[in-house]
Amino acid sequence: MHDLEHILAEIKDNIAKKDAIKARLVLDYLPQASVPARIQAIAAFHAAPADFAVPLLARYMTEHPDCAETLAQAREVLAVKILAMPALVSQALHNANTPFRGIYIAMAGELKLEAIVPDLIEAILATTDVEEIRQLIDVLGEIGDPEATNTLSDFLYSGNRTLTIAAIRALGKMGTPTAMLRLAERMGSDNQLDALILNIFSQVQDAVALDKLNESMRSHYAHLRTHAKKVLVNIGAKAVPVLTQNLLFDDPDLQIHTLNVLGDIGDAAAIGPIRKLLHTQPRNANVRFAAYEALGLLPLEKGAYVLTQGLSDPVEHVCIAAAKAIDANFNEILAGGIKNLAHERDEDAHRIIKTVINAQAKHIFMSLVFDPPYQDIALLYLDKAHQDIRDFFYAALKEKGHTELALRLLAPQEKAAQETKPQRRKICAVDDSRMILNIYKSTLHELGYEPVLFEFPASALEWLHTEKPEIVLTDLNMPDITGIELTRGIRKLYSKEQLPVIMITTQNEKNDNQAAFEAGVTDIMHKPFTADTLRVMINRHIAAS
Repeated sequence: MHDLEHILAEIKDNIAKKDAIKARLVLDYLPQASVPARIQAIAAFHAAPADFAVPLLARYMTEHPDCAETLAQAREVLAVKILAMPALVSQALHNANTPFRGIYIAMAGELKLEAIVPDLIEAILATTDVEEIRQLIDVLGEIGDPEATNTLSDFLYSGNRTLTIAAIRALGKMGTPTAMLRLAERMGSDNQLDALILNIFSQVQDAVALDKLNESMRSHYAHLRTHAKKVLVNIGAKAVPVLTQNLLFDDPDLQIHTLNVLGDIGDAAAIGPIRKLLHTQPRNANVRFAAYEALGLLPLEKGAYVLTQGLSDPVEHVCIAAAKAIDANFNEILAGGIKNLAHERDEDAHRIIKTVINAQAKHIFMSLVFDPPYQDIALLYLDKAHQDIRDFFYAALKEKGHTELALRLLAPQEKAAQETKPQRRKICAVDDSRMILNIYKSTLHELGYEPVLFEFPASALEWLHTEKPEIVLTDLNMPDITGIELTRGIRKLYSKEQLPVIMITTQNEKNDNQAAFEAGVTDIMHKPFTADTLRVMINRHIAAS
């Protein structure tokens, strides 16, 4: 008790007499005093003049960071005093020799002192201390006054990466349309910085930010497109109105990226615009494929009959995407429409059933297979299908109690018969679309290879550490790891001579192609592919069996 009374009396006397030297000695003694004595001594500064209290408290907070019980209280008193006399911060900013200047700068941000923004800007231009510049940038971001936009924007192009990142984050906190435009202008030269900016756009989500995210899907750089797509999916339904406008442009690449994102978002508001797009009969098969793939992920309910036109598409991949979409929204009306298509011509029945099998469209298959003519066609294609596909339909039939039909169509082959077959050479295919992977499975099996499929590039790289296939087929635009990044990883394991890598993509962008070849891609092929075109490409780079 005596300790508390003595310290409190002394500090009050120092404050009354404005004796900064003795007050500083008392503050230096506080770490040795009792907790109640510390607390009351700091509280006494509420009665002190601002120009007396602020320098002493700034020093105390800096030199005695271990006095945790009183630091918060000291900061509170300091804040009150600075608000009463903000000119103290201005003076500290104009005098580079002010002791503990960093505390003044930090409090300016904490208290959002807009009035001293000109002083902060002047200070940032006057100092050469990198750490202080970083702190000033942070504080300008915390205050968020648009007056600082130009100053912060200049640091976007600083030769110091730490300051560039600080400027990006500060403009992100500012969040104004102009700040978002400046960040958008900075994009395109650095993967890490681009990802940081896109993440800021995803947090701001104003009209400018959404527009810039949307525009990033048109970027010449795969990493930007990929990250923008991922961020837009995370934003969800709020992004759908902006995205659906892209479908009105005759830009196949943009339409495909947009359809991918709309499908992943899964919002029903996208259904109408996608159906309108299909009614225009896009010339690009990859656009039609992406449209049906997206509709397969959306809750179509009524009107799903529009999907049946996809079964008549001249491109096999599009038919498969339509079949998967139909299967996801299957009903009796669709079943009737498909049977009518299949009844028209024998070649239509063959095409539809082959498509259904390759798409692993269980509901469509079950609606057709009990019609005897279709059973014979199903037997023809299932007999040639990959074992995974055979197993899929075998299980589907047995699940519904049709064991006899399952055995007739898909009776497991004898082990001895399997052993007499020559071992197939492996081809690795990597694509983030499960539908494309299923197409690879069927097509590579048809060509006589054993497909090894990966939805995630990281898993493919892990497998390639211990296995070497004949060739690797990879998509370009994939989340997390692009096809270009995957190729760089492969080239750390195998040279071009040891393992060819073929990039198979919807994109035909000069920058992407150049980056792909620089990463070590052997060749580039564009979707959609057929068994014939894929065979030609494979045989170009590996010896035919």
